[in-house]
Amino acid sequence: MKDDKLKRFETKSTEYLREEGVYGDVEANAMKHVIAAALAQRMERLDLTVSELAKSLGTSRAAVNRVLDPLNTSLTLTTLARTAAKLGCRIKLEIVTPR
Repeated sequence: MKDDKLKRFETKSTEYLREEGVYGDVEANAMKHVIAAALAQRMERLDLTVSELAKSLGTSRAAVNRVLDPLNTSLTLTTLARTAAKLGCRIKLEIVTPR
């Protein structure tokens, strides 16, 4: 029963966001929140500061902070991939088609 209600909510929410023309922005923001949190968590595990990561990437602390900013969706895939690689991980992007 809960699954049915959740599916209906997700469908109606998605339809509404598409009608309003903001679905892509909302989805990008959600993805960036997840990516930023995962990268920040990885930095914590490695006991790595923003300054140390910036130095290893050959960039500024401000640039690293943009990568870690969950609201900044204007980053390139190259920037995200390079940052992840320096942290010993990678970004996996998947295109999913509707059923």
